[in-house]
Amino acid sequence: QVQLVESGGGLVQAGGSLRLSCAASEGSFTTYHIGWFRQAIGKEREFVSAINWNGKITYYGDSVKGRGTISRDNAKNTVFLQVDSLKPEDTAVYYCGATRREVSLAHQYDYWGQGTQVTVSS
Repeated sequence: QVQLVESGGGLVQAGGSLRLSCAASEGSFTTYHIGWFRQAIGKEREFVSAINWNGKITYYGDSVKGRGTISRDNAKNTVFLQVDSLKPEDTAVYYCGATRREVSLAHQYDYWGQGTQVTVSS
């Protein structure tokens, strides 16, 4: 079992940046693709970004394309997501998850973290 813990959320002004971290407790972390999703109040969970198991392939959802950068450090069992030029509509709880299947579909994920709140003020 893979336990994931997100951190790095908080309150930031529009135009600013945040770097989110997703840390795993298990060595098998390195065999999983890791994805970030977000969920705003009253909305469905939305794909944000993902990175394959060895860090060589990255994926971005339309909401952060051109503003997001995902990376991973397998030696530290950690994935990072930086989002620049933040907008109020980026406000949501951000979750990381682990999967060995399709990275853009939430139901394909086997493990989830508890989420970290990101609030962007205008």
